[in-house]
Amino acid sequence: MPQLIRLYIVQVLAGFGLSALFVGALLFYNVANLWHLVSTSPVGWIAVAMLFFANGIVFAGVQFAISIMRMAEDDTPGGGKRQPRVTGEPVRVTAEAVKRDVLRKV
Repeated sequence: MPQLIRLYIVQVLAGFGLSALFVGALLFYNVANLWHLVSTSPVGWIAVAMLFFANGIVFAGVQFAISIMRMAEDDTPGGGKRQPRVTGEPVRVTAEAVKRDVLRKV
């Protein structure tokens, strides 16, 4: 299996694992009375499944994006490190106004 596919599968599993922890914490701490709503409804398990799946997609995408961005190589130039020298002296800048005929008679 290619390394990129393996990396993607591992990160998706990690994202859905984080989603399970997140949904479990939401239910345990009864955020917005969610545990009561889910436990007293006959179709509350559908809400928990949707919450788990939607958060799993988001967490998996973020997890994979972070792992890909951390793979970046250092692209700083290898040459000298010339920095602009700040002198604090004012510089004259000239600006010329161009007269335009805004109101044309048609």
